[in-house]
Amino acid sequence: MKITLVTGGTRSGKSGFAESLLKDQNNVLYIATSIVTDKEMENRIKRHIERRNQNWTTVEAFKDLNNVVKNHEEKYILLDCVTIMITNLMFELHKDYDNFSIDDTEKLYNEIKKEFDKLLLQVKEENKEIILVTNEVGYGIVPEYKISRVFRDIAGEINSYIASLSDDVYLVACGIPLKIK
Repeated sequence: MKITLVTGGTRSGKSGFAESLLKDQNNVLYIATSIVTDKEMENRIKRHIERRNQNWTTVEAFKDLNNVVKNHEEKYILLDCVTIMITNLMFELHKDYDNFSIDDTEKLYNEIKKEFDKLLLQVKEENKEIILVTNEVGYGIVPEYKISRVFRDIAGEINSYIASLSDDVYLVACGIPLKIK
């Protein structure tokens, strides 16, 4: 089993870099965590589909990914992306973020972390390799809205957690990957 985390800012080239790590592999399960919410997101998804290896199996999902892995035989998994998965889980699990407490944020973090724990345990049990793409969201200013602060905090903690379990971690900036672990 091998875990690789690829992080970076928005439009930094992290997805393309992650895909390039598997460019010679056809035995890839691509887990796309985005859902179409508007025309702009639809166009983003379309560009990703057109760029990726057409021999790869694609599954669009953001929860119960352990079962997705269990039901597919591919040796390599590319999950794009962790932060969109977190967003989707946040909106599915809770609705009222204006009244969220620190304890609520901790509970939500633990619920989301369980999703990643189940996924990575399944990857380990099947001796597969996984590359997870995520956004580095901690470089900006403190967001004005509570929901954005909750997201930023959980995303930062999940990224740190996954990085601690990863064999390799890359930071992509301006299209240039830098191996940091």
